[in-house]
Amino acid sequence: MATAMIEPSLALQTAINARLISTPAVTALVAADQIRTGSMRREQLPCIIMAGSQTEFLGYAAGGQYIARVYMDLHIWALDAGSDLAKAIGFALHNALRAPLATEDCYIDEFEASSVLWLRDPDPDFAHGVFKIEAVIRWRI
Repeated sequence: MATAMIEPSLALQTAINARLISTPAVTALVAADQIRTGSMRREQLPCIIMAGSQTEFLGYAAGGQYIARVYMDLHIWALDAGSDLAKAIGFALHNALRAPLATEDCYIDEFEASSVLWLRDPDPDFAHGVFKIEAVIRWRI
């Protein structure tokens, strides 16, 4: 484990992004450059947008380590094929995140991709799901 780290939610985001863009089952449904942070644009669908992170600092651990719980939302957007495509993306995303994530600057002690909420969009051509992620991250400064 390195001695310096970026903010815990950014470390988690980096690890999730690396996993998703390297998973063929995910990139068969969503282009790798459409798995990102930022905003959704109608002409760039389907996409997975990482947003809505929250970091809860839990305190100190042995050996000068710090611990935080990170919550993050992964938004799944699809157009035209609608909810079937969005749900296929959600299933591929969940399967991709089942194995432990690789990190350079920290340890991920706990990780859950626990639920997805499928939302009804006012425009019936759009499908939108929000995948909930929670992780406990430990690092040294």
